[in-house]
Amino acid sequence: MKYRLAYIFATLAFLASPGIALAQLPAKADAVLLVASPRLVDPSYRQTVVIAVPIDNDRHVGVIINRPTRRSLASLFPEHEPSKKVAEPVYFGGPMSGTAVFAVVRSDANPGLGSIEMFEHLFLAVTVDTVDSVIEHTPNQARYFVGNVIWRPGELRREIDLRLWHVMDPDADLVFRKDPSGLWEELSRLARSVTADAGGVWLPTRF
Repeated sequence: MKYRLAYIFATLAFLASPGIALAQLPAKADAVLLVASPRLVDPSYRQTVVIAVPIDNDRHVGVIINRPTRRSLASLFPEHEPSKKVAEPVYFGGPMSGTAVFAVVRSDANPGLGSIEMFEHLFLAVTVDTVDSVIEHTPNQARYFVGNVIWRPGELRREIDLRLWHVMDPDADLVFRKDPSGLWEELSRLARSVTADAGGVWLPTRF
């Protein structure tokens, strides 16, 4: 019960800040991969790769996919027996909502209330009951994140205009790569190559 109360409190904090409500989360959204450019020197985001989706009012939410921690889900919730089924480490999803746990889930069907379909067969689950259900029934078809990244209205568009992020199409295999240690370098080289092929033009994005 203690783990659940803490987890519920953290998730409610996420939904309340900054002004996010469950009803405002879209059932489906067009996700992108954001690859931090060398211009982005903030230590929270330096050399990160983020999967992000729009929510409402030109806001976006995402999780960092290349920062595994040394913690397991079972170590975070020792009283929660199903958490011991999760083999992979928990990932650092971002500096916001820092005590909430989110899941990126591979599934043919929506895993439950408060899940956003980022693209085909890939969902971002944000509510306690849905993340719990994933852990209990399909624990290793998901990756778990503590914290996230939230952009205020228009903020991500401005960051992209400042060339702080390269924008790429999402790929589930990249999101679930077993060892993401070289992911940023790999995608950064690819982004530079694409930009060079375009004559040095910063390619337009959907944001």
